[in-house]
Amino acid sequence: MAPNFDKTISTREQLRAVLGEPSPRVLSKVIDHIDVHCRGFIARSPFLLLATADGQGKVDVSPKGDPAGFVQVLDDHTLAIPERLGNRLADSFLNMLERPQVGLLFMIPGKSETLRAGGTARIVQDDWLLEKMAVRGKKPQLATVVTVHRMFFHCAKCVMRSDLWRPEGWPDLEGVPTLAQAIIDHARLSDSVEQVQAGLDESYRDRLY
Repeated sequence: MAPNFDKTISTREQLRAVLGEPSPRVLSKVIDHIDVHCRGFIARSPFLLLATADGQGKVDVSPKGDPAGFVQVLDDHTLAIPERLGNRLADSFLNMLERPQVGLLFMIPGKSETLRAGGTARIVQDDWLLEKMAVRGKKPQLATVVTVHRMFFHCAKCVMRSDLWRPEGWPDLEGVPTLAQAIIDHARLSDSVEQVQAGLDESYRDRLY
């Protein structure tokens, strides 16, 4: 049974009564373009999270990763993300077709600050762009091109609290299921863990690009 909550926030006024208003400095840090600082961060980021939503508002967050600098900054308002081999669910792309608004969170290993961005996305297949994104001689089939509307740096507090980059603060992984076991249970497969793991290992080895 779902838990019952008696005190929920349902208006902006209620929310601000608890949190207060952001300072002018915080508000002014949001920019509408990709400046030199944002370019420098993106050039060193090997990992990002891409948030999308479909026409009914169902939200998805997809991780994207490649060698640092894999996201191409095309001009002060435009960036491009390559689409590598995956599971073909295409959740992000299908969502973009219904609702092009996206959110991005760029991360750099070992750096506590992150870079956030929001904008509108297009799915493109132009060869001149895809060829710039080739890795190991293989270009992506598609790219997500984002027109940036807002961008700002996010402070380090959440990363500091989580010990994300401090190995001695990482949790014990005992009891965490393997991906192979989770796939078997969720998909109700009759395959063994060894069979599913072999398929994953093959995919990791042969289908990164």
